[in-house]
Amino acid sequence: MADGASIELDNKRRLILNSARAEFLKVGFSKAAMGQVARRARLSTATLYLHFPSKTELFHDVILDSAEDFAGMMRRVQLDGPDAHARISAFALGYARFLSDPFVRAVLRLVAAERDRIPEAARNVYDRGRREVGGRLIVALSDLHGRNEAHIDAPAAAAGQLMGMIEHPLFMSAMMLGDDHRLERDIDHIASDATATFLARYCISR
Repeated sequence: MADGASIELDNKRRLILNSARAEFLKVGFSKAAMGQVARRARLSTATLYLHFPSKTELFHDVILDSAEDFAGMMRRVQLDGPDAHARISAFALGYARFLSDPFVRAVLRLVAAERDRIPEAARNVYDRGRREVGGRLIVALSDLHGRNEAHIDAPAAAAGQLMGMIEHPLFMSAMMLGDDHRLERDIDHIASDATATFLARYCISR
């Protein structure tokens, strides 16, 4: 019975988090109502408050839950290939696709807007990004340097440069101008240009 009750509890929590995520992404923190979240989840408001005593606590857990999804998406950004060019190219395209995902953009915009309410969750999202994307890229660049496929004495700085060339045209434009803003270059071209610039800067043999 205990196991069954635990599963039911986990399922109900998952239902609430999914419903709350949809509500927060649709209307933002301030306009989101616990009653509407309960209706989305087809639960009573009293049941919702038993699981999450406040809207701020619910929002905090929604962002942490979204960070789990982010981590899985980030791990799919590839860093393998037969040579340095293939590795950098695969990373650039994978990272560009990640930043272009509407869900990613919506959650990051929400975190940026409400970070003062959820400092711990905002830090968690940031740290996971550094670890799952930046950290893995730094390791890959250090490996390329060690195998004399690149001249990268400062892999952390180099990683920041590569990521920045992708973030600026994709993420910054969306944050400032909205997701409907038409890009001057498509995702493939942004990734390709970033790869070419990075390779030229660090003299990576192809």
